[in-house]
Amino acid sequence: MKIYRFVVVVSLFFLSCDQKNKVEKAVEEIPVDIKVERFDKVFFETKPEDLAKVKKQYPYFFPAGNDDTVWLSKMQEPIWREVYTEVQKKYADFEPVRQEFNLLFQHVKFYFPKTKTPKVITVVGEMDYTAKAIYADTLVIVALELYLGKDHRFYQFPGYLKQNFEQKQIMPDVVTSFAYRNIPDYADKNLISQMIFEGKQLYAKDLLLPGYTDAEKIGYAPEQIKWCEENEGYMWRYLIEKEMLYSIDPKLTTRFIAPAPFSKFYLEIDNDSPGRVGAWIGWQMVRSYMKNNTVTLPELLKTDPKEIFEKSKYKPKK
Repeated sequence: MKIYRFVVVVSLFFLSCDQKNKVEKAVEEIPVDIKVERFDKVFFETKPEDLAKVKKQYPYFFPAGNDDTVWLSKMQEPIWREVYTEVQKKYADFEPVRQEFNLLFQHVKFYFPKTKTPKVITVVGEMDYTAKAIYADTLVIVALELYLGKDHRFYQFPGYLKQNFEQKQIMPDVVTSFAYRNIPDYADKNLISQMIFEGKQLYAKDLLLPGYTDAEKIGYAPEQIKWCEENEGYMWRYLIEKEMLYSIDPKLTTRFIAPAPFSKFYLEIDNDSPGRVGAWIGWQMVRSYMKNNTVTLPELLKTDPKEIFEKSKYKPKK
């Protein structure tokens, strides 16, 4: 019996690998040629008297109501000139990143064939960590000042945020923005629905960024992934025993979903836990659902969280 089970497991493993290879071969055949415009260079290398030309070329970066003195000040402000210089040092050659964009959107077009190939525009923004990379249908906007490396001297941010200010986080951030635009906003605001909402966008990274590690997809350090795996059963029991899954208490979002230095169980384990463990559990639940149901990625993103929860057969490790 043990030999039979072993043979079945090995067969399923090779079947899964063969299926993945077929997908990747199909992805490779999809023609994608991402165009990149370095707005950061255009802006900071433009003479002040030529600002009107830049505004005409990139009107979406110059919202009405802001006086030109705002833009002229940024062009000439020493600190922003220094930020721009550092960005150019890091991204003097943007071709490796462009190639990553090509590969990402080959995968996007495989799973979402009607998606338009966007143009990538790089900027030096305002150090807004909530808008590092934005997918907007025909445009992807990347704020390069937030991908200089977690130890860069410019960053006066908490460690749990800075750890994701790496070049390797550009693609995961783009997929997050892409997924959020494709996930409907359901009426249920309970904790389990929010967990599954986050789980959907993380599962999208499984398919769209197959070469990335789980840590890179969610923005954890490797040891934080290990902690979640080792404590999965305990965390799940805690949420059930405290009757939190169907609670709409907004504090639970802060405790378990929102970016944070750690998750708040109000126990000793808090010091060791990463933030967003609710999102991580939601991810495992969505993975279980996809393993047990025949659903495409676009269909998954639109599936009601309640249905995913009920049909996932999610059983965390003890």
